Amino acid sequence: MQVYGLIGNPVGHSLSPPMHEAGYEALDIDAKYVTFEPPAHEGAAAVAAAERLGVAGLNVTIPFKQDVLDAVETDPLAERIGAVNTIDLSGDEPRGYNTDAVGAVRALDHHDVSLDGTAVVVGAGGAGRAVAFGLADEGMTVEIANRTASKADDLAAAVPGASGHGLDALADLLSDADVLVNCTSVGMDEDETPVPAATLHEDLAVLDAVYSPIETRLLRDADEAGATTVDGAWMLLFQGVEAFERWTGESAPVDAMNEALRAGL
Repeated sequence: MQVYGLIGNPVGHSLSPPMHEAGYEALDIDAKYVTFEPPAHEGAAAVAAAERLGVAGLNVTIPFKQDVLDAVETDPLAERIGAVNTIDLSGDEPRGYNTDAVGAVRALDHHDVSLDGTAVVVGAGGAGRAVAFGLADEGMTVEIANRTASKADDLAAAVPGASGHGLDALADLLSDADVLVNCTSVGMDEDETPVPAATLHEDLAVLDAVYSPIETRLLRDADEAGATTVDGAWMLLFQGVEAFERWTGESAPVDAMNEALRAGL
């Protein structure tokens, strides 16, 4: 039996175990997905311990995505993003990846969203950083808007062809945009949105990385404007699908994993 797992603190709320185990069951893979909750700042030690135990792969979540960088050989994309959320322990040394970027790209592609033109990414934190690099690598022009404009500028300086802005620029940015991705936590704990409803339009595809609640105010506003909407569970699903495929070498059973994920929401 292969063992895969998740390190984070806390991890009790995680939907990764049922999602991954649904994938193993669908493909008749003899594997188990477990969770590890090391103390803060012990991410690198947890990776070393998992390797000694024979764990084949790890997902990494808050607060360890940066802590584990020194414990792995980092993939070029994860190196640029500055965070690791997936580790392959099957080789001679641990190798770290960031599947958040691919998760956003695959979520949009799954909904037949063309990744041409201009994308507006709201938020310059960890998720915003991953999504900005992912969309830029697909050839999109990326505009980053953040409450603190200087943080958007700093991220834009690292992302090829990107520009940084404050949130007050959203109306102008979205008028000609093709894709909007909310990478802030706004809408998670309150019925609010970081994007004024009047700036949304029918030629826009809107992905909200928030997945609890599954239907945020931003997505409701986007639907009313006639935009294509993609809820955050799709991004969560496809970052897990990417990890599953890296670990197993198999095409993931997306439908089975999606059903298990949404059953837990």
